[in-house]
Amino acid sequence: MRRTGTTRRSALTATGAFGLGAVLAGCGSDGGATARRDSTGPGARTVSLREDTALKAAQARAGASLLAHYDRVVAAHPLTEAGLAPLRAAVQEHMAALGGRPGTAGSPSPTSSAPATDARTALKELAAEERRVADVRAAALLEAGPELARLLASVAAAGAAHAYLLTELAKEIPA
Repeated sequence: MRRTGTTRRSALTATGAFGLGAVLAGCGSDGGATARRDSTGPGARTVSLREDTALKAAQARAGASLLAHYDRVVAAHPLTEAGLAPLRAAVQEHMAALGGRPGTAGSPSPTSSAPATDARTALKELAAEERRVADVRAAALLEAGPELARLLASVAAAGAAHAYLLTELAKEIPA
Protein backbone atom coordinates (compact mmCIF):
# COMPACT_ATOMS: atom_id res chain seq x y z
CA MET A 1 0.00 0.00 0.00
CA ARG A 2 1.42 3.36 -1.00
CA ARG A 3 1.44 6.35 1.34
CA THR A 4 -0.24 9.51 0.26
CA GLY A 5 0.63 12.98 1.36
CA THR A 6 3.96 14.57 2.10
CA THR A 7 6.82 12.28 3.00
CA ARG A 8 10.08 13.28 4.56
CA ARG A 9 11.91 12.43 1.32
CA SER A 10 9.67 14.59 -0.85
CA ALA A 11 9.87 17.47 1.65
CA LEU A 12 13.67 17.33 1.65
CA THR A 13 13.76 17.13 -2.16
CA ALA A 14 11.48 20.15 -2.48
CA THR A 15 13.54 22.09 0.06
CA GLY A 16 16.76 21.24 -1.78
CA ALA A 17 15.28 22.25 -5.12
CA PHE A 18 14.03 25.53 -3.67
CA GLY A 19 17.43 26.23 -2.06
CA LEU A 20 19.28 25.40 -5.28
CA GLY A 21 17.01 27.76 -7.21
CA ALA A 22 17.73 30.54 -4.72
CA VAL A 23 21.48 29.95 -4.93
CA LEU A 24 21.45 29.93 -8.73
CA ALA A 25 19.40 33.12 -8.80
CA GLY A 26 21.93 34.72 -6.42
CA CYS A 27 24.86 33.64 -8.59
CA GLY A 28 23.37 35.39 -11.60
CA SER A 29 22.85 38.64 -9.74
CA ASP A 30 25.53 41.29 -9.69
CA GLY A 31 24.40 42.59 -6.31
CA GLY A 32 23.17 45.88 -7.74
CA ALA A 33 26.64 46.95 -8.90
CA THR A 34 25.47 47.56 -12.46
CA ALA A 35 22.49 49.63 -11.34
CA ARG A 36 24.69 51.70 -9.04
CA ARG A 37 27.18 52.37 -11.80
CA ASP A 38 24.55 53.06 -14.45
CA SER A 39 22.58 55.41 -12.19
CA THR A 40 25.51 57.84 -11.94
CA GLY A 41 25.36 58.68 -15.63
CA PRO A 42 26.79 57.45 -18.93
CA GLY A 43 30.30 58.68 -18.16
CA ALA A 44 30.51 56.51 -15.03
CA ARG A 45 30.04 53.30 -17.02
CA THR A 46 32.86 54.29 -19.37
CA VAL A 47 35.15 54.96 -16.42
CA SER A 48 34.17 51.59 -14.96
CA LEU A 49 35.07 49.81 -18.19
CA ARG A 50 38.36 51.70 -18.27
CA GLU A 51 39.05 50.68 -14.67
CA ASP A 52 38.22 47.04 -15.47
CA THR A 53 40.56 47.15 -18.46
CA ALA A 54 43.38 48.57 -16.33
CA LEU A 55 42.71 46.03 -13.58
CA LYS A 56 42.69 43.20 -16.10
CA ALA A 57 45.98 44.39 -17.61
CA ALA A 58 47.59 44.59 -14.16
CA GLN A 59 46.46 41.04 -13.39
CA ALA A 60 47.79 39.83 -16.76
CA ARG A 61 51.18 41.40 -15.88
CA ALA A 62 51.11 39.58 -12.53
CA GLY A 63 50.45 36.36 -14.46
CA ALA A 64 53.38 37.07 -16.78
CA SER A 65 55.64 37.63 -13.78
CA LEU A 66 54.43 34.38 -12.22
CA LEU A 67 55.02 32.55 -15.49
CA ALA A 68 58.58 33.91 -15.59
CA HIS A 69 59.07 32.62 -12.03
CA TYR A 70 57.97 29.14 -13.16
CA ASP A 71 60.45 29.34 -16.05
CA ARG A 72 63.31 30.35 -13.72
CA VAL A 73 62.58 27.42 -11.38
CA VAL A 74 62.43 24.92 -14.26
CA ALA A 75 65.67 26.31 -15.73
CA ALA A 76 67.45 26.07 -12.38
CA HIS A 77 65.95 22.68 -11.41
CA PRO A 78 65.12 20.53 -14.46
CA LEU A 79 63.97 17.76 -12.09
CA THR A 80 60.85 19.85 -11.36
CA GLU A 81 59.81 20.27 -15.00
CA ALA A 82 57.39 17.33 -15.13
CA GLY A 83 55.57 18.44 -11.97
CA LEU A 84 55.46 22.11 -12.94
CA ALA A 85 54.41 21.69 -16.59
CA PRO A 86 50.63 21.39 -15.97
CA LEU A 87 50.63 24.22 -13.43
CA ARG A 88 52.67 26.44 -15.73
CA ALA A 89 50.26 25.71 -18.59
CA ALA A 90 47.32 26.71 -16.38
CA VAL A 91 49.06 29.96 -15.39
CA GLN A 92 49.64 30.66 -19.07
CA GLU A 93 45.93 30.08 -19.81
CA HIS A 94 44.93 32.36 -16.93
CA MET A 95 47.22 35.05 -18.27
CA ALA A 96 45.61 34.69 -21.71
CA ALA A 97 42.11 34.88 -20.20
CA LEU A 98 43.11 38.13 -18.53
CA GLY A 99 44.26 39.56 -21.86
CA GLY A 100 47.97 38.81 -21.62
CA ARG A 101 49.86 37.40 -24.54
CA PRO A 102 49.87 33.63 -23.99
CA GLY A 103 53.04 32.86 -25.94
CA THR A 104 55.38 35.04 -23.93
CA ALA A 105 56.38 35.12 -20.33
CA GLY A 106 56.98 38.38 -18.59
CA SER A 107 60.45 39.74 -18.68
CA PRO A 108 62.14 39.23 -15.36
CA SER A 109 62.16 42.38 -13.33
CA PRO A 110 65.47 43.68 -12.08
CA THR A 111 64.36 42.84 -8.52
CA SER A 112 63.53 39.22 -9.35
CA SER A 113 66.06 36.91 -7.86
CA ALA A 114 67.28 33.56 -9.03
CA PRO A 115 65.48 30.61 -7.48
CA ALA A 116 66.97 28.91 -4.46
CA THR A 117 69.79 26.48 -5.08
CA ASP A 118 67.83 23.54 -3.74
CA ALA A 119 64.65 22.46 -5.59
CA ARG A 120 62.55 22.04 -2.47
CA THR A 121 63.12 25.64 -1.36
CA ALA A 122 62.59 26.92 -4.91
CA LEU A 123 59.19 25.18 -5.02
CA LYS A 124 58.25 26.65 -1.65
CA GLU A 125 59.18 30.12 -2.91
CA LEU A 126 57.09 29.53 -6.05
CA ALA A 127 54.17 28.42 -3.86
CA ALA A 128 54.52 31.62 -1.83
CA GLU A 129 54.47 33.67 -5.05
CA GLU A 130 51.34 31.82 -6.24
CA ARG A 131 49.70 32.60 -2.86
CA ARG A 132 50.68 36.26 -3.09
CA VAL A 133 49.28 36.63 -6.61
CA ALA A 134 46.08 34.79 -5.62
CA ASP A 135 45.66 37.15 -2.65
CA VAL A 136 46.16 40.20 -4.88
CA ARG A 137 43.55 38.88 -7.30
CA ALA A 138 41.12 38.14 -4.50
CA ALA A 139 41.55 41.68 -3.18
CA ALA A 140 40.95 43.08 -6.68
CA LEU A 141 37.48 41.53 -6.68
CA LEU A 142 36.20 44.52 -4.74
CA GLU A 143 37.11 46.92 -7.54
CA ALA A 144 36.13 44.76 -10.51
CA GLY A 145 32.90 44.68 -12.46
CA PRO A 146 30.74 41.55 -12.24
CA GLU A 147 32.24 39.64 -15.19
CA LEU A 148 35.84 40.46 -14.31
CA ALA A 149 35.15 39.63 -10.66
CA ARG A 150 33.95 36.16 -11.66
CA LEU A 151 37.08 35.62 -13.73
CA LEU A 152 39.37 36.91 -10.99
CA ALA A 153 37.65 34.72 -8.40
CA SER A 154 38.21 31.65 -10.56
CA VAL A 155 41.82 32.50 -11.28
CA ALA A 156 42.50 33.35 -7.61
CA ALA A 157 41.02 30.02 -6.52
CA ALA A 158 43.17 28.20 -9.06
CA GLY A 159 46.23 30.06 -7.79
CA ALA A 160 45.46 28.98 -4.23
CA ALA A 161 45.14 25.39 -5.42
CA HIS A 162 48.47 25.73 -7.27
CA ALA A 163 50.11 26.96 -4.07
CA TYR A 164 48.86 23.87 -2.25
CA LEU A 165 50.03 21.55 -5.03
CA LEU A 166 53.44 23.21 -5.15
CA THR A 167 53.80 22.76 -1.40
CA GLU A 168 52.95 19.07 -1.75
CA LEU A 169 55.33 18.71 -4.70
CA ALA A 170 58.11 20.26 -2.59
CA LYS A 171 57.58 17.46 -0.04
CA GLU A 172 58.06 14.81 -2.75
CA ILE A 173 61.29 16.23 -4.21
CA PRO A 174 64.36 14.42 -2.94
CA ALA A 175 66.54 16.57 -0.70
